[in-house]
Amino acid sequence: MNTILEIKDLIISFDGFYAVNNVNTKINKGEIRFFIGPNGAGKTTLLDAICGRIKPQHGSIIFNNNKNVLHYAEHELVNIGIGRKFQVPSVFTSLSVYENMEISVVKNRGIFSAIFNNITKSQREKINTILELVDLFDYRYRKASELSHGQKQWLEIAMLLVQDLQLILLDEPVAGMGRKETTKTGELLQKIAAHCTVIVVEHDMQFVREYASMVTVLHEGAVLDEGSVNHIQNNPKVIDVYLGRGGENCA
Repeated sequence: MNTILEIKDLIISFDGFYAVNNVNTKINKGEIRFFIGPNGAGKTTLLDAICGRIKPQHGSIIFNNNKNVLHYAEHELVNIGIGRKFQVPSVFTSLSVYENMEISVVKNRGIFSAIFNNITKSQREKINTILELVDLFDYRYRKASELSHGQKQWLEIAMLLVQDLQLILLDEPVAGMGRKETTKTGELLQKIAAHCTVIVVEHDMQFVREYASMVTVLHEGAVLDEGSVNHIQNNPKVIDVYLGRGGENCA
């Protein structure tokens, strides 16, 4: 498989504390890669580095074999194909589902420009296709404020997908969801992975077991182990530092 993201010798420290300590990993196209580990393991900090929110002290993050992510500002990364969804949905709740999608479909377009200027036929078709994918087509004219928590998460994922991204980063996408919505989200990620690589930070170990292609276990800022769910669950070190500490609830 082709590598879409390679993290090399990455170090991020804050006042002498190593939040990310010499992390190395490769992520292949089409993967659903999960980053798990105890609280404070460096998972979210690693996502922050990939999406340009934090600049590491050392190392590189190579996207598509030739672009060092660290050379781009956070707002520029969407233009090379990387987008992120945070744990708390950031949709425009006063606008309709469709209007939220219109804002996202054209990169570098402001909210008022998106609403008051017509989009093209192909853009409308793209929006409709993605709303069907995330099961929100029938809700397209409803205010985003009327959606359930899970539906708001799916809308924000749809707002990323409509931008033709190659890599999306999701921070705890099923937090606060019931099991039905969690299952639906996992099935959505599997559909997305057919044409877009997904990196997920997650606390729900059942969700990880059911939907991960590969898992990277972080501990004290470093990679403790990496491999299939079955592999990491049978590693005594992982069991000791993570799974043995009530890992169902603490990733």
